Amino acid sequence: MKAEQQMEAALKSYEDVDSWKTVIFLYNAALKEVGTKLEILNEEFQHVHQYNPIEHIKTRIKTPESIVKKLKRYGYETSIENMVRYINDVAGVRLICSFTSDIYRLAEMIGNQSDLKVLSIKDYIKNPKESGYKSYHMLVSVPIFLSDSVVDTKVEIQIRTIAMDFWASLEHKIYYKFEGNAPEYISRDLRECARMVSELDDKMLSLNEAIQECIVHDANGENMEDVTDNVIPEKAERKIIRFSEQKTE
Repeated sequence: MKAEQQMEAALKSYEDVDSWKTVIFLYNAALKEVGTKLEILNEEFQHVHQYNPIEHIKTRIKTPESIVKKLKRYGYETSIENMVRYINDVAGVRLICSFTSDIYRLAEMIGNQSDLKVLSIKDYIKNPKESGYKSYHMLVSVPIFLSDSVVDTKVEIQIRTIAMDFWASLEHKIYYKFEGNAPEYISRDLRECARMVSELDDKMLSLNEAIQECIVHDANGENMEDVTDNVIPEKAERKIIRFSEQKTE
């Protein structure tokens, strides 16, 4: 039985309770389940690798107003049944990471969870939206164990870096003010900012990889100057590593 059918069956079994409250109860339960899994994965990673790939986790239930707008945009009548069938991001989790490499590492970890079913993936990092938007989206279903049944409930997981989240948050606010019809010069500047954010992510990832390599070579007693020259060719970046060495001496 599909997730949508299971939820419709749950609504019928709670026919004496307000249907909207029942649906929101299920979506909130799904957010708790997914949130707990992600916290455990993050703590396990810290335990094994002494590193947290997740900077922070955001969760939200889509507002009724947003759900109605999306149904109308999709051409569907406003109903709880249509919301369950056609709106995949009623329950949403956003994972904020430091580096782009963390995104794919987390996506793999989530996909390996035996009781989570990955329904679809949209990689807007490799294939950004025309606006410049970048993020990694996973639609999953998670089983909610009730007193007399199990209901698979959909949750959208978005994984992005701090820089991507900064851009996306401002872009959302700007387009909200213009109701999706921002002037072309604003859209153009936003795309330019998205390019700068992408370059920043790439630069920070390269710098982090260089630092990690320097730590490994330092632990092996190798010459740090040679490692620095090979890993970070730019003079400005070499100064960063030398400054770190001086602090630890």
